[in-house]
Amino acid sequence: MQRKIDQLEPFQRAISKAHLASAGISIDSLEDPNKPLIAIANSWNEVCPGHEPLRQLAAEVKKGVLEAGGEPIEFNTIGMCDGVAQGHPGMRYCLPHRDLITDSCEAMIVGEGVFDGVVYMGSCDKIIPGMLNAAARINLPSAIVTAGPCYDEIKPSESKALRAAFLRGEATERDVIEGTLRYYTGPGICPFLGTANTMGCISEALGMMLPYGALWPSSTSQRRFSARQTGARVVDLVRRGIRPSDIMTQAALDNAVTLLASIGGSLNALVHLPALAHELGLEVTWDIVADITSHTPVVCNVVPNGDISCINLYKAGGVPAVLKTIEGDLDTTVMTVTGQTLGENLDKDVPVDRSVIRTQDDPGSVCNGIQVLYGNLAPEGALVKTSAVPAEQHVWTGKAQVFESEEEAFAAYNAHAIKPGTGVVVRYEGPKGGPGMKELHRVTEIMKGIPNSAVITDGRFSGASGGLSVGYLCPEAFEGGTIALVRDGDEIHVDLTRNLIELHVSDEELEKRRASWEPVIHENGGHLLERYSKQVASAKTGAVLG
Repeated sequence: MQRKIDQLEPFQRAISKAHLASAGISIDSLEDPNKPLIAIANSWNEVCPGHEPLRQLAAEVKKGVLEAGGEPIEFNTIGMCDGVAQGHPGMRYCLPHRDLITDSCEAMIVGEGVFDGVVYMGSCDKIIPGMLNAAARINLPSAIVTAGPCYDEIKPSESKALRAAFLRGEATERDVIEGTLRYYTGPGICPFLGTANTMGCISEALGMMLPYGALWPSSTSQRRFSARQTGARVVDLVRRGIRPSDIMTQAALDNAVTLLASIGGSLNALVHLPALAHELGLEVTWDIVADITSHTPVVCNVVPNGDISCINLYKAGGVPAVLKTIEGDLDTTVMTVTGQTLGENLDKDVPVDRSVIRTQDDPGSVCNGIQVLYGNLAPEGALVKTSAVPAEQHVWTGKAQVFESEEEAFAAYNAHAIKPGTGVVVRYEGPKGGPGMKELHRVTEIMKGIPNSAVITDGRFSGASGGLSVGYLCPEAFEGGTIALVRDGDEIHVDLTRNLIELHVSDEELEKRRASWEPVIHENGGHLLERYSKQVASAKTGAVLG
């Protein structure tokens, strides 16, 4: 093994080692040619509950690196909390900060040019994807570590009922805070199957995380042991020359989509997986996803698909139990960070609680948990989490009420101006138009109080969103998509049995409207978000930059 630092020109090698020694790395370690230097890219902070435990977990990773004969060197990057950013303009920064994380890791790891492997540490919605993208781009031997989900003391339905009571004026702010702390009982990833836990499960299915690493609960000994083992595993990956490109192959990406379909995971994965594939020079399209989901049953009903949490899924056997259940649909020859194939990882006793993880042929295991819809309202596609849509809304027709932003929709709700049966169209919230592609989870929450309503948007949804919520419409309004031409009172028809979303307006009338259309331009501050708007691509292709 020739370390990267030893490949530097002799004078620069000496100076680089001097700087690292001055930061506290032992000279003996730097001089030992058998000691790989392992970067720990940590997104620890005290803002995001999923990231607060990462400081302690980084200490465990370091122990594992040292025990395996490596030398750990930690640095930090950013990590936003989507829960704090919800419902206000700050949400515009959440998706863009995925790419800031990837770029910052590239700058530190490639820029310093001395590291042999990396442990990427992140827990939440855009941070895990940002770390995966960095692993793919930089392609040094790597693995992912998260904080794991926090324990919940109350059912998801009880937490939702408390929020609904607040919206009806029947609960105080203090009631909501104290009640929610029985659902989010402490630091860790939120316990529902949102984007954070979805991307953790996908990381494990991809082979970039140790088995059980996605759902070991936060603040447990198992979680600490897993972090420690990951540090040691990355040292071994360095010595064996196993890189992310050897693990995250096309077959592994297909496995990840199959896992996503089987758990009914977050729609945001359909933005993040195409972006990851782009970094790898591979492909995950919405059509590929639609094909896989069309014949892959959902085998567990974790909220928002049901009324159990990710802790219940962990107790039922975690991701290995799901993978064992769907093993026949997977390519088990793919390599993983264990240094073994997926098949070798699964070739052991994997206990499964069938009251939580059903078999694929169980009557309750139905396909199309995630669907891609097409029609004149979304010529390039739109996404819906069908597993979280009530059966009575699988075929729906209603009148449009159009809003040019999330804020306008909130104002109408607070003025009691949205009637039952309405299709709330929230536009100019796409990647370019937002700019930043807000997650409209708060809109989906308030609309649950209005019977037989739907949300239709070029923005995104949280993995926790349920109800008839159709989003990610492409092309987005800012680029002249049909959603930009919708007017109040237009009839919208959604038919999930036919993968269809239609605007009942003639082509001739739409062309007349297009002739006078001008995009709505939101204030963006003229800095990061303005640059993002100019560089970002469609949600369908992963909202990649450039």
